[in-house]
This record gives sequence, C-alpha cells and structure tokens, in this order.
Amino acid sequence: MIVDAATGAGVRTLVSHDGISPRVCEAFADHQDESPLLVIDLDVVVERWRRLSEQLDGVAVSYAVKANPAPEILEVLVGLGSTFDVVSPAEVDACLAAGADPARLSYGNTVKKRSAIRHAFAKGVRTFAFDCEGELDKLIDEAPGSTAVCRIRCDGAGAARPLSRTFGCRADRAAPLLRRAVAYGMVPAVSFHVGSQQFDPEAWDRALASVADVRAELRADGVELASVGLGGGLPGTYVDPTPPLEGYVEAIARAIRQRLGPEPPPEIVIVPGRYLVADAGVIRSQVVTVSRRDGLERKRWVHLDVGFFSGLPEVVDEAIRYRIVADGPPGRPSGPVAIAGPTCDSLDILYESTPYLLPLDLASEDHVHLLSTGAYTARCGSLGFNGFEPMAMVVLPPSDRMVWGPG
Repeated sequence: MIVDAATGAGVRTLVSHDGISPRVCEAFADHQDESPLLVIDLDVVVERWRRLSEQLDGVAVSYAVKANPAPEILEVLVGLGSTFDVVSPAEVDACLAAGADPARLSYGNTVKKRSAIRHAFAKGVRTFAFDCEGELDKLIDEAPGSTAVCRIRCDGAGAARPLSRTFGCRADRAAPLLRRAVAYGMVPAVSFHVGSQQFDPEAWDRALASVADVRAELRADGVELASVGLGGGLPGTYVDPTPPLEGYVEAIARAIRQRLGPEPPPEIVIVPGRYLVADAGVIRSQVVTVSRRDGLERKRWVHLDVGFFSGLPEVVDEAIRYRIVADGPPGRPSGPVAIAGPTCDSLDILYESTPYLLPLDLASEDHVHLLSTGAYTARCGSLGFNGFEPMAMVVLPPSDRMVWGPG
C-alpha cells in the first residue's frame, strides 16, 4: 500500500490510472537498487494520443518533443502517425532518427540561431515559427519558401505556467509581419500557446478571437493562412484538479467553429506535450533525511534523492504540484511536511507552502513515489550539480493490447 501525501488517504498500489499500474510496479521491482528512477509507460502515451486524435475531429495532433524526447516515445508516436514540434537541432535529429518525415516537423522555437535554421532546412524541415522582425529576417535568408508561423502572444490567464513574457508578438503586429513574409515568398501561418497546464478550457476561444482578427486582415489583401497552431496547454494530473479532456475538446471545437467559421484554414494543429506524457511517468525516490528545523511551526523537512537540479525544475514557485505517495501500510498517522532535494542549495526546495502530508514514521531510506512525472523531468536535470547525476529512466514498450499504426 501507499499513502497519498496530498490527502493522507491510503491507496492500493496495483490499481487504476490514478495510482501506479502493475507493470510500472514490476519495473521498479526489477530495478530495486536504482533511485531516483523514472518509469515511463508507453501504454499511457498511446492511449492519450489516440483519445485526443479521435475526439478532436479535424485537428492534427503534433507532439511537443521538449516534454520528453526519449527515443522510445518518438518511435511509438511515429508509428501512430503523429507530427512533431521541435525546438532545437538535436530534437530535429532525434525525430529523424526515430523515423519521422522531416516535412512533418515544425520548428516551434521563436528564438533560433541562423545555424540552427540552416541545419533544420538542410534536413528537410519546412515549417518555422517566429514572433518578431529579426527572427523573420533569418527565415527569409536561411529557409526560403518555407511556412512562416507567426506566434501570437496570449495572456496565459488560467495556466499554471503562463508563457506570455518571452514568446509571441502582439496580435496587431502579426498581419504586418505575415505580409512581409508573403512578399518574400514565404507561406503564412499563425500559432499561439495558452500557457502550460491550462485550467480554463475557454482559453483557446480567447486566443482564436485574435487569430480571427489577423485572418480577416490578411484575407482583405487576398491572403489566406495555411494553418493555425493551437499550441499546448492540455493538462497532466496533479494535486489541483482540472476539467476532463471532454471539457477541453468541446470548448476548443466550439471556438474553432465560432472563430474560424465554416471554412477554416487548411490545417489546424494542436501540440500537446504534457498531456501525452506526464501521466505516463512515475518517479521512485528514496528519503535521504527527515528532520525538524527551528521555528514556531517545527515542520518536518523531508529530503529526497531527487530535486530541483536532478529533474524537477517545474516545482519552482510550486506551480506544478505532483501527487506524492509513500510506501507502507495505509492508515498510519500523517502530518505536514516540507519537501526538498538532496543538494546544498537553497533553490532545491520542492514544496514548503503547499500542505503535503506524509506518514509521521517516515524515515531515511524509505521510498516515496511522485506521480504524473513523465513530462519535463527526465531531460531537465543538470549533469553533475553537487556531484549528483540526473535520474535514470526506464521506458516500458507498448503492451500487446496496444495496436500500432495510424488510429
């Protein structure tokens, strides 16, 4: 049995998608001496991709590779017929190595060296994002004739992690930039991102309202958008509840109908990362130390062997609150804790304000599991900070019940 750190309630180990599946438990048993260890279950990735593709009719699903670029994940998504959003030359190469068609890659990073554009263009990539005149200049020079995707800024309201400060141009700047792109032989398109871990399904409607304005302005000049990118934002399953997928699908489909009308652009693409891989991952971590600090509250501090520097950067500001469960029998008395990593750095604090509960008898060398940790963890750890290596990762292949091929 395990004990849920957010509620203190007992949860069976070998149960539903809300806990830890039998095959993930078996993987941990096969790697008893490894900690911290992330296990990725590709059955979850396949199910999520198929489910979204089937429910969001007429919208292409493209994987945001940055969420987890494990070769096994890329290969299974190639088999399913996915397209890919890449943000670096290394991600371009990883997708090609996994068998992806370069024509099905979109270079979604709006901050690129000229050498990175040349590399991708030489490999066959023909879709590139930009959000300012300087970046468009690079595309005109280094990727002639490509699709130039102008990223529009969103306010990020409702998201755990807004992305509005460093990415995207004002909506009223998009049409002039795209006119310039067209004048230089580029194909015009737009995209946006409503913010990572978006709690409000209506966020896409607000963004598509801006897209509709840009489209109308271009159509007045006889120019049609080749595509609209809906970005990511679909959530993983953390402590704070989100609406079900159906709520997002219904809101997005309605917004497309209302904002883009009966004749939408030729292609509409959604780019999930977190939604596809977050819930596929579980981290097992060993307790290093349990202590009480001086102060009025005398809260227990639980230090784990995984932390900010070894794969959990999203704990900054406690914006992403993972579900944490402890090994051991259910029903044990639990109490509040602060949770930190193993390094000698004040940034290495996971949770101090969020009211996590862990068993009062939790001790050094016990184990806890962090659920829904398949996104932005495995490749986000520093290499050797304080001498601690990033955590190991095991990827479980799709089981026999999962059928490969476009669904």
